[in-house]
Amino acid sequence: MEVKKSSLAAVGVTFAQYPSDNKPEIAFVGKSNVGKSTLINAILNRKALARTSSQPGKTRTINFYNVNDKIYVVDLPGYGYAKASKTEIQKWGVMVESYLQKRESLSGIILLIDIRHEPGKNDIMMYDWLKHYHYPMIIVATKADKLNRSQIPKHLSMIRKTLALSEQDKLIAFSSTAKTGVTELWEQIDAFLKESRI
Repeated sequence: MEVKKSSLAAVGVTFAQYPSDNKPEIAFVGKSNVGKSTLINAILNRKALARTSSQPGKTRTINFYNVNDKIYVVDLPGYGYAKASKTEIQKWGVMVESYLQKRESLSGIILLIDIRHEPGKNDIMMYDWLKHYHYPMIIVATKADKLNRSQIPKHLSMIRKTLALSEQDKLIAFSSTAKTGVTELWEQIDAFLKESRI
């Protein structure tokens, strides 16, 4: 997809606050500080549409970005952020799970994993949960520019092994600075939208 225009369409914590026009939605999930907002800015070709921060746990709402008036890119709060209160973490969990389970216009999920580290317990739990419910999914290994190019295949292999990915599972190395993986990710998102029941 060629992004001609994008804008923040809605920010919410309940279904009443989410868009109601049934455009297909592609949701981005991952642990806090994995680079969701940075990746969203990169694929939408915008510098600061999604707010980024070096402080984990910045996204506390579900943010919907309208792309070409055709789809919504959805930024979900990160998981595994230890400094928030238990009550707050629980609230985010309920909000995200409710969105993932009940949102009828959800057409695909992008799970972000930091390429530099072995997927953690929360990453494995999220992957297994999404797999269990048969969500169309792409795994994106972020921050690829932080590694030497020669290290990338080894780290992708580590992610595949830890998550027990099948050959069919899509895994894309991504760098927002080098724009690596942008075209490939859009190709996969377009494939989701073609297969979508919407």
